[in-house]
Amino acid sequence: MLSARSKPRCCVVAAGVLALFAGRVALADDASDSQAKRFAELETKLSGVKLVGYSTDSNKPPNELRDDSYGLAMVKHLQGDSWLVQAEFTYGGKDLVLPLTLPIRWAGDTPVISLDKFPVPGLGTFDARVMIYQDHYAGFWSGAGHSGHVFGAVKRAAADKAN
Repeated sequence: MLSARSKPRCCVVAAGVLALFAGRVALADDASDSQAKRFAELETKLSGVKLVGYSTDSNKPPNELRDDSYGLAMVKHLQGDSWLVQAEFTYGGKDLVLPLTLPIRWAGDTPVISLDKFPVPGLGTFDARVMIYQDHYAGFWSGAGHSGHVFGAVKRAAADKAN
């Protein structure tokens, strides 16, 4: 049984614990709100765009740049690090549309597509790290006995039609 003297200390401790818990819940809510906002911004930023730039290939001369472009019809967060990316590109003279579930991780506020032994149907298995920052992308890829760099600009599809 608590004495009259210990009741105030007990109440102060309980109030302190509740305040700490409430503070942590508020911080967690702020963090989840911030994350939800960041995810929504990435979905908007990368849906309906074209990544237009250049790539290199380790099996070619080091100063040889190839034109490179990929369409992103839709990008949607699924859960955790998993994102659904509907990719559009030309390979071997054929236009392809592939729905891919890609891991996107964050380096601070910067999204990074992070592939490790990732199978792409009909194309092979790839490793890559490609970061998206402002309206640009840059990274490294490897697969099927060669590797290289990619870099360029993120362009809205509507902007392409206007030019």
